[in-house]
Amino acid sequence: MSSIDADLLVVGGGPAGLAAALYARQQGLSVIVAEPRGNPIDKACGEGLMPGGLAALASLGVDPAGTPLRGIAYLNEQRRIEAPFRDGPGRGVRRTTLHAALADQAKQHDVDWVGKRVGTVDQDAHGVTAGGIRATWLIAADGLHSTVRRAVGIAAVAGTPRRYGVRWHYRIPAWSEFVEVHWSRWGEAYVTPVEPDLVGVAILSPQRPALDWFPQLAARLSGTQRGPARGCGPMRQVVSRRVEGRVLLVGDAAGYEDALTGEGISLAVKQAAAAVAAIVDGNPAAYERAWPAITRRYRLLTRALVLASAPQPTRRALIPACELLPGVFERAVHLLAH
Repeated sequence: MSSIDADLLVVGGGPAGLAAALYARQQGLSVIVAEPRGNPIDKACGEGLMPGGLAALASLGVDPAGTPLRGIAYLNEQRRIEAPFRDGPGRGVRRTTLHAALADQAKQHDVDWVGKRVGTVDQDAHGVTAGGIRATWLIAADGLHSTVRRAVGIAAVAGTPRRYGVRWHYRIPAWSEFVEVHWSRWGEAYVTPVEPDLVGVAILSPQRPALDWFPQLAARLSGTQRGPARGCGPMRQVVSRRVEGRVLLVGDAAGYEDALTGEGISLAVKQAAAAVAAIVDGNPAAYERAWPAITRRYRLLTRALVLASAPQPTRRALIPACELLPGVFERAVHLLAH
């Protein structure tokens, strides 16, 4: 048996991977993160942290700078309905700011970092070898199209409907303390203030996104400076399992529904905690059992909303229904904000 370089190798240095690294260090495990990209890492996302996500990050000692968010607003060209968060504000945080805060905390806690891309994974009864690194356990946090997931033979397929996301930043003062979700017949636009004079706009759709689907939003942003586009998709990834031997999948690599409800960071941190707990107990099957419970609310609500909003008649009726049943809308936002 070859010597061990670390107790845990984390493949992927995004928020899910760094959360896993920090939880592992809290448990006294030695950790190496393999990530070929330079810091900070940017990615297409809505950049709105729910209150539950902020609490999860706080448990790791991470408090990224950003803009307070009071709740979620759904709107179209005629109507607007708001649901404030019940348990304190969320926060709009640039993805690069969040990543820099996590990376700084990881380095302060003696997480080792190597700039390697992992292509193959070999494991036996005593450990895992990947990227020339030998570890007792491996956590794969390498995204929607995980290389590690493929390397260990865990099946994944793109689910339906196939939806894609694109995000831009606009240099304009924030006009709302809510995450605004603009609905059109073709897709949704998420508007999130992330700095005093910077707003993120992410469009989700099965089609190539266009800002002119949202005339009021397009008019407000007209003439402002726009940053480069970041894209991702197809978003829904149906993964057959989360564990193969000594390899555990967390974050988007473990399966993903849709960005529509904005819970990605919260879920990634919770999955990381459960995966590390299973590793400490020497019982990876415990993580496989825990994952459905951790993600159940997100999967059920997100899937129901995506499917309900796919047909044009129900899509047009969504905001009027929320307006007629504000308590239901507020309850859904409350559940997703945890």
